[in-house]
Order: sequence, then structure tokens, then C-alpha cells
Amino acid sequence: MKISKTVYKGQLRTLNTHLRSGMQLVTDAPIDNKGKGEAFSPTDMVATALCACIFTIAGQVAQEHGFSIDGATATTTKIMAQAPQRRIAEIVVDFDFSMCNLNEKQRKFIEKVPAICPVSLSLHPDIKQTINLKFE
Repeated sequence: MKISKTVYKGQLRTLNTHLRSGMQLVTDAPIDNKGKGEAFSPTDMVATALCACIFTIAGQVAQEHGFSIDGATATTTKIMAQAPQRRIAEIVVDFDFSMCNLNEKQRKFIEKVPAICPVSLSLHPDIKQTINLKFE
């Protein structure tokens, strides 16, 4: 299934359109790789996709079990390797569910999510995934 259309706009920038919704996002090469760093880089999107996927699956789990994770936050850090090739070496995602007041059973459901996230399962095993879950 086709999901997007991408146009190269020049100066290391792309315009990406989601075909179903028409929503758009721009990518830009990062400053440390000859770009302007004025938008998500493609590797930023990969790292952010891991966070968004875990949140999406956690939201589904919460709905299925009758609780909410509304208001939870996360920060994502991407660590690049330069040799032998430029690539993502590690993605660190720090989730904060402390405002959700989850009980022990609900926490256990959330703790299982990173292992079943489709993005996590799709990333190359050489990319270290550090997922931190804060509940209190």
C-alpha cells in the first residue's frame, strides 16, 4: 500500500505528504551532516517513530484494559555513530507516566509494550534501544 509521496526540494530538504490524510512534514539534513537542521532529519524521524509507536501501542493497551495514559510525555535522544559508516547507534526514550497514577497491574501492561512495538521489532539489532519508563 502506498503511504506517502516525497518531493526533493533542494538544499537537502524533502517535503513528504501522507497520501490518505494530506498531512505534510518536512525533513532537513542535520547541522552535523551538511544540513540546516531546521526540521526533523530522516534519522530523527526513525528515533521519534520508535517513541510514537510505543506510545500508540501503550494507548491501545490502556484502552483495552480500561485505563488512560493521557498526558504522559516522552523525550527521545538519538546517538549517531560515525564509523565505519554514519548510522544510528542508539535511541534512548525516556517515558514519564507519573501523571497517569497507574496501579501496579497497569504498569505491568505498559512495561511489556516496548518489546511488542512494530518499530522496535523492525530496527536493526545493532541499534541499541534504551527505553526508560517512569511511573512515579
